[in-house]
Amino acid sequence: MRAAVIVFPGTNCDRDTKMACEAYGWEAEFVWHFENALDEYDIVFLPGGFSYGDYIRSGRLAKFSPVMEAIKQYVDSERGFVVGICNGFQILCETGLLPGILTDNWNTRFICKNAPLNLHDTDSEKKIVLPIAHGEGRYVAEEDVIKKLKEENMIFLTYTCNPNGSMEDIAGLYDRKKRVMGMMPHPERAFFEETGSTDGREIFKIVEEALSYRRDNTQSVGK
Repeated sequence: MRAAVIVFPGTNCDRDTKMACEAYGWEAEFVWHFENALDEYDIVFLPGGFSYGDYIRSGRLAKFSPVMEAIKQYVDSERGFVVGICNGFQILCETGLLPGILTDNWNTRFICKNAPLNLHDTDSEKKIVLPIAHGEGRYVAEEDVIKKLKEENMIFLTYTCNPNGSMEDIAGLYDRKKRVMGMMPHPERAFFEETGSTDGREIFKIVEEALSYRRDNTQSVGK
């Protein structure tokens, strides 16, 4: 597996994400936001931080970077998997690759703590704890969008004790084809035993299994 870690001006979780990818056994490299082609990568990460200083609104300016057009083409061609973490989730929503928006926390304060979560897998549900650190993490969408998210099982991560007022306790989403994943919690900050938790590895496992499944099916069809 080869991963791209996109870097915008203001990104600050790029090194954490790259280290977690490499520890998981993937090749990983930083990709500056001027890049206009991503076909050589199996996974593309939009890591956390404050792209463009979060001016206007989180992710609002990053959507105009050349790399976002490359990511749209990457998704349309079904080349691989896209993962947006925190600011990356905000960027994915701003560009329309995921529905809804992330707006100010219900108490208008920046939240930085460990959050208990429900990880909704295909066949089961797991309890995990991941760090969160955001001021605009409240997920909001129209009622018909929320209904579709639930009907099509696009909600894969929910808060056990909702810290920010997100509708339906939403902490993470897939797109309809389950090739784009966005979440507010930081799995890369709960990857190494030194940080006190390795629950973040569960997210990397989901991505790896999804890519392996699609690769195996593609090879079967080719035969």
